[in-house]
Amino acid sequence: MRHPAAGMALGVLAVALFGATLPITRWTMGQGDAGSALSPLFITFSRVVLAAAVSALCLLALRARWPTRDEWGPLAVAAAGNAVLYPLSLALALREQSAAHVAVITALLPLATAAAAAVATMSLTLRHGTGTGTGSGAEPSTSAPSSASRGHRRFWLCAVASAALVAWFSLRRSGQPFTLVANDLIVAGGVLAASVGYVQGAKVTRAMGAERAICWVTLLTLPISLPITLATWPTTPVPASAWVGLGYLGLVSMWAAFFAWYRALDWGGPLKVSQTQAFQPFFSIALAWPLLGEPPDAPTLAFAAAVVALVVVGTRR
Repeated sequence: MRHPAAGMALGVLAVALFGATLPITRWTMGQGDAGSALSPLFITFSRVVLAAAVSALCLLALRARWPTRDEWGPLAVAAAGNAVLYPLSLALALREQSAAHVAVITALLPLATAAAAAVATMSLTLRHGTGTGTGSGAEPSTSAPSSASRGHRRFWLCAVASAALVAWFSLRRSGQPFTLVANDLIVAGGVLAASVGYVQGAKVTRAMGAERAICWVTLLTLPISLPITLATWPTTPVPASAWVGLGYLGLVSMWAAFFAWYRALDWGGPLKVSQTQAFQPFFSIALAWPLLGEPPDAPTLAFAAAVVALVVVGTRR
């Protein structure tokens, strides 16, 4: 953790860029004023192809090295979770469910990412051990573990509370009884895949850099994303606004925003920075005002302030 405060700030910036993804996806799919435009499958995979194209140019310009044998695995997991499964689950769910309903499930992403980071850390600790040796005769200190335990309990309580608060907020906006359907399970699977992908992506960021990591992540999807993009290419005229939205999804949501996000996870630590994802629904609502004509109201601002307070308290120590 080299720059914790900068990592948190960069995480908020990345989440703001990610927050535009949902309203722009709806807009590109024709949910706003654009009319019937691009299909969910085409949006999901063509934006990865677009990101992969600029990634190839970036790697050539940087004369980046090839990933090592140990780096291919985490990169592949990040590509599957962040570049394919999570965006695809959202696009499929948005065909039948409202954005507010889907947000109830995606509100679990900060907690899922923190849990994935904690599991990865515990696995590493178990493999390498936590002791410093035996035979010294010194008794372990009890004050530090006690303080750490209190900090951990506070973190997890705030993480659960922030996820529950965002879920309650999303449910309140939907105005409909919440019932689990097949699409909810699809999104839940996408959330799980994304959380694991975030942690694995952060795992290689320190060695190769955030920019190189996300470039390789997008390039690894080409054997799947390119054929599907060509197979689902639109056969009817598409509004220019839909292509503009797709450009944002490919160049920002799928590429530039990940530069900031992976760097934030590296600087601030996945366990802490992951909690800034609780802000994402509120960024989406704010950006839906100019894009979809949905202005925020006073309760929205109150919920946002409560979530910010929980994240600050949970990550302070």
